[in-house]
Amino acid sequence: MIEIDDLPDLVDPVVIAAFEGWNDAADAASGVIDHLMDVWSARIVGTVDPEEFYDYQVNRPVVATDERGHRRITWPGTQIAVASPPDLDRDIILIRGLEPNMRWRQFCAELLAACDELGGQLVVTLGALLADTPHTRPIPVTGTATEPELVDRLKLEQSTYEGPTGIVGVFQDACVQVDMPAVSYWAAVPHYVAQPPCPKATLALLGQLEDLLEVSVPLGDLPEDARAWERGVDELAQEDEDIADYVRALEETRDTTDLPEASGEAIAREFERYLKRRGTDGQS
Repeated sequence: MIEIDDLPDLVDPVVIAAFEGWNDAADAASGVIDHLMDVWSARIVGTVDPEEFYDYQVNRPVVATDERGHRRITWPGTQIAVASPPDLDRDIILIRGLEPNMRWRQFCAELLAACDELGGQLVVTLGALLADTPHTRPIPVTGTATEPELVDRLKLEQSTYEGPTGIVGVFQDACVQVDMPAVSYWAAVPHYVAQPPCPKATLALLGQLEDLLEVSVPLGDLPEDARAWERGVDELAQEDEDIADYVRALEETRDTTDLPEASGEAIAREFERYLKRRGTDGQS
């Protein structure tokens, strides 16, 4: 079992979880948790015992020197943190770790038991996959939910995917088994720039969380990082005619298959986020 340090008294907390590995193309999903940990000043309250779930020959411990000059080993694992965003009337539980190598059902059961101990009301899992999408267009984000009312409120579609799944899919199924409402968002990362990071995809996932939580998340340098990332990929594409042709083909496919009304809804949501953020910043 996961021991929670100084069990905090949380208000209707939402759980947001992401795991490095197969579910985390270009580190886009785990990048969201890293960003939220920073901007919401989250504090770690629990850690999964890595001995039970990780193969150290696959995910090796890392040795480094700390600020005092001491050599320390950091073991692979999963951490639980809590945050109290200033503009939100509920607390947040953040889960960030590696996809385990073994005992997935026990892993999920222990995480959900910890979330229940902390009073978790809703689980949001984040993932990222490689897809045939152009880097020059908005990053597509798909979402699913386990509860019909969540599907209706968030305008989501039930997933029709059939095939191999990762810890995100298993964790969401575990939520169903214990009647914990769950939402899952997946960002589509251009497969021809799969190396991390992909701040544009991280930003797209954050936008979905803002809609879900009805709060503006401080974005810091992420918007500029996303623009710099896109400019960098533009330069790489210009240096290779085959890649440039491929990107143009993806753009044409994307532009001709996207429904105008869907694009209009996306623009409207983005404008609403912009207005909320201006209000949060105290601008007129």
